[in-house]
Amino acid sequence: MGQSKRGVKNKKPRPTSATRARPVCELCAQTGGEILWRDKRCRVVLVAEPDYAGFCRVIWNDHVREMTDLSAADQRHCMRVVLAVEQALRGVLKPHKINLASLGNMTPHVHWHVIPRTTRDAHFPNPVWGKKLRAGQRGAATRLRERLAAELLNLL
Repeated sequence: MGQSKRGVKNKKPRPTSATRARPVCELCAQTGGEILWRDKRCRVVLVAEPDYAGFCRVIWNDHVREMTDLSAADQRHCMRVVLAVEQALRGVLKPHKINLASLGNMTPHVHWHVIPRTTRDAHFPNPVWGKKLRAGQRGAATRLRERLAAELLNLL
């Protein structure tokens, strides 16, 4: 602390809730991927995941930690969008299976992973976050972004 001209010590301002550093939420600060569809409540993004063409996320726009923090109507809306993404991926990519995951341990913000799986993908049958078993199948389906966006417009 320094001295002012009058000899009174200058006090450092006390941090307030407005001035304390808050961790930045990655999903509040960034889109989270290439936007395929959005409304006022949530967005659907295509994730740049080289081993998993079609890996999507449904991200709630407001910073909310848990699904049960949403109103019942917002919960239904979020799940309607998750299921529409699953349906769009099934129609466009014809995967062996779709994985749905809502973890949020690293990013505590409501979001769902919607992941098309094939029997030849890098981790199958393990989760995509598990041990890699083989080289992944890199390369996206032709015009994947446009095809998924168009399908989501039809479904939502």
